[in-house]
Amino acid sequence: MTSFQSVILSYLANALWQLPLLFAAGWAAARALRSLGAAAEHRVWVTVLVLQALLPAASTIPWDSLRNLLDLYRDPLNSGQPHVSIVMGPGSAFANPHLPAWLLAAIVFAYIGVSAWFATRFAWRLHKIRVLRRNASTVAPSSDAARHWTQCEEHFGVPDAALASSHLIYGPITIGFTRKLVLLPVNMLSTLPEAELRTAIAHEFAHMQRHDFLKNLLYELLSLPVRFHPFLSATRNRVMETREMVCDELAALDEPHRYARSLLRLASLLVDAPPARTPHAIGIFDATTFERRVMRLTGKPAQPSTRRRFITIAGSILFGAGICVTTLALSVHIDALAAVDEHRPARPDGPGKVNPEVMEKQIVHKVPPVYPEDAKRARIQGKVLLDAVIGKDGEVEQLKVISGPAPLQQSSLDAVRQWTYKPFLLNGEPVEVKTTITVNYTLKK
Repeated sequence: MTSFQSVILSYLANALWQLPLLFAAGWAAARALRSLGAAAEHRVWVTVLVLQALLPAASTIPWDSLRNLLDLYRDPLNSGQPHVSIVMGPGSAFANPHLPAWLLAAIVFAYIGVSAWFATRFAWRLHKIRVLRRNASTVAPSSDAARHWTQCEEHFGVPDAALASSHLIYGPITIGFTRKLVLLPVNMLSTLPEAELRTAIAHEFAHMQRHDFLKNLLYELLSLPVRFHPFLSATRNRVMETREMVCDELAALDEPHRYARSLLRLASLLVDAPPARTPHAIGIFDATTFERRVMRLTGKPAQPSTRRRFITIAGSILFGAGICVTTLALSVHIDALAAVDEHRPARPDGPGKVNPEVMEKQIVHKVPPVYPEDAKRARIQGKVLLDAVIGKDGEVEQLKVISGPAPLQQSSLDAVRQWTYKPFLLNGEPVEVKTTITVNYTLKK
């Protein structure tokens, strides 16, 4: 259970700081790419959403090579010199939080409960979509609307869409994977002016062409583990906003000003409707930022040169890659077992495990490892993880290698065997204890 707790706690600790960082990076990249159109902005925010869902999970993996790469730039004064450092414990970038084991367990169970609630709500909303579709009534458009419907089918390449109405919605929406369905509020087909009806139909066809209903479900499913984070909600809002802008550009065709006026009139006709959105469905009013949508449609689009487009895109990709590498290199790893063992007494039938941070304070004599010359010439670097048993007299009685590059292991063993600790006392009596030690070998450039 403690290893599972360690993964969850590490995941949460990384998500807390990584999601705001990724949002800020996405905001900067979206601003830089704004002149390239709404589609470029939308791709940025979708990428941010995916990274916010995946990077905290990837950060639970010990990316030691990335940390070693980051270490190459930390000390330029020692450039060209090998470096050996000692870390008590598994060699995490940050130490374990000094929190009681029961509190760490409570955080894990609370997270599991919150995630289960979001997953249940996701499933319930899918059920509501099925109910909505089942209760929808098929409608036949007028001759003009039917002609426009046929034109949209040909233009957007969506020949199998159906049209229906429902009293459970307040605006046009699209649902369905393979059997796509456009739903309109009851009586909208007969009461809505022709221009506004054409706008609504064209916009929903743009959603169907892009398979936005399926994409939205995938984004929701992928982000369930970090659904609790407010910056995930902020990113989702940006995804919806830019998605509507992309569909506006597709639906406007060659008449953006006419489409923008029609969009505003359509919004004014439905202004008294309840603002609630239909869960998981895709509709023309998913994003309420009409001002920016209209300005995007009616403003004169910038036409950056090919060179500027390439520089902007390449710079954004490099910037994003750098953020990802730095995020993984600085990831936090929390060892729930160490938090438990810190207060666990030694067992009478063998040495008890003690938090490495506690044992570090017990050291009275430490011999630094020597970087092997053969390893330096071969430019071998990394960390050697050792499992040690400290005797009642404070001497290192047993020492074995858990992991690490073979050319560096003997150097670590030779040095740590010479260490001396203050005897660890339990109820006033010295006892044997187990701990872990990490020796980091880094070659500076």
